[in-house]
Amino acid sequence: MKHFNKDINILWEYWQDRFRGFHPVMFDEDIYEACCDDISSLPPFHFGFVEHCLGDYYEITPAGQALLASKRKEEVLLRQILKFQVPSPYHKPTVKAASFWVKPYLEILRLVRTMGTLRFDELQIFGMQLTDWRNFDDIVEKIEAFRIAKVECRGSYRAFKSEYLRNELVHIFEDRIIKGETRTRESNDASLDKFLRTQSGNMRDYADACFRYLRATGLVNVSHVGKSLSIVPERMEDVDYILQTIDRNPCFVDSEQDYINYLGDAAIPQLLTDDRQRLVAKLHAEFPQVAFNQEAEVSMLKDLLADLTEQRKADALSRQVDEIKDYKLYDDIQNTFRQIERKELYDAPLVLEWNMWRAMTMLDGGEIRANLNFDDFGKPLSAAQGNVADIVCDYGDYMLIVEVTMASGQKQYDMEGEPVSRHLGRMKKASGKPCYCLFVAPTINEACIAHFYTLHRTNISYYGGKSTIIPLPLEVFRKMLEDSYKVAYMPNPHQVRCFLEHSNELAEECVDENHWFEEIKKSAVTWLK
Repeated sequence: MKHFNKDINILWEYWQDRFRGFHPVMFDEDIYEACCDDISSLPPFHFGFVEHCLGDYYEITPAGQALLASKRKEEVLLRQILKFQVPSPYHKPTVKAASFWVKPYLEILRLVRTMGTLRFDELQIFGMQLTDWRNFDDIVEKIEAFRIAKVECRGSYRAFKSEYLRNELVHIFEDRIIKGETRTRESNDASLDKFLRTQSGNMRDYADACFRYLRATGLVNVSHVGKSLSIVPERMEDVDYILQTIDRNPCFVDSEQDYINYLGDAAIPQLLTDDRQRLVAKLHAEFPQVAFNQEAEVSMLKDLLADLTEQRKADALSRQVDEIKDYKLYDDIQNTFRQIERKELYDAPLVLEWNMWRAMTMLDGGEIRANLNFDDFGKPLSAAQGNVADIVCDYGDYMLIVEVTMASGQKQYDMEGEPVSRHLGRMKKASGKPCYCLFVAPTINEACIAHFYTLHRTNISYYGGKSTIIPLPLEVFRKMLEDSYKVAYMPNPHQVRCFLEHSNELAEECVDENHWFEEIKKSAVTWLK
């Protein structure tokens, strides 16, 4: 039995809400396989927030305590991922593994800075090959060659990328392929195609985790349209300081206790903002209108920077809301929905949730709150924490929650069916008001339609009685948005509620769930008539 103190449980919950279990082990499945059945394989352990003590006891480290207590969580996370290294006493490559000598996130950050922008495909194909920092220049050359070949390619980019990736994988795993060691741990299929598909999927997952962890430090921007990383202009000096001062070589490889002490130390490595002079200069540069005591303790100056940055984010969100309500962003919102439908965006689930918040803000009055994490400039950083609705709309005399998903087929029902009804039930109990739910996805699974239809007609005390959950395909919701834009007046919450209530009437009148769903769609496209 594993034993944790309460702080570790809190940290675990924070990590799951923020990152949904993304794993830091990159580049090679053999390293992952060696520790996948142990709690020590979880990210908070690898990043030094938790340490393994005697037997089955785990303790939170000073870095873990800092993550929970600090206003500057981005800074705490940044220090820890910069220390993550392979090899280490926690990561000892197997005989089959590649030769490792790297601090992965430090080198990927360097790669982003060097290349200006780094596309997701480039990170997947080439960044994941950066297993030794001494090969950094070779990786840069490979990316530059890939970009030239992409420009010269006259055919489909998807086919070009697929062939390029396959060739790289064959080269990377040449020795294993020659020896016939192509069976993966998930399957008995030892065919070359299966092996390469598995390795491609692993590289994609590791690249995705890398994207998200670097994004969470606040140092990089993610272009969801271009599917690329770039350094935040305001943080360029911070990044250069990191790349110039942090040793690229792994340390304490053969000394577990020294490595544990090093990894759990919340004060290292030194960042630009640890230097008073540089910190004061940064405050003056980013917030020239603010007067402050330049001789204050560094920790107080850091807190001031964090507070001012948080206020800048709030101001950016407020300006964004004003523009949305004036329909100034209508075209951008509709275009983003089109890109989601065409699967053109990186992290479509996050963008769908964010864009739905913008759409609901524009659609009508009320207080519309998205359970999203935003960056310093009001852009979406990560999705809603677990066990809460994606979007909550308070219209005074009633509440509406909005749940969105990119999932389809049976997976949609498995992931969303019960949680959506549970979220609505909780909202009913917490608010004491009539509550409704919109469930929006590019396509609606028939199992979800049947489930929500049944909940309309069935009095279940656990969910607070009958549940008005209305499933809408994204294209139908977009038509509702278009209608609100075309009319010569601003739609009001009463009109929204009439549409929601009509769903209940239809549930009593229709012969089955399919009939009800078709009538719901007809009602939606005429909701203002």
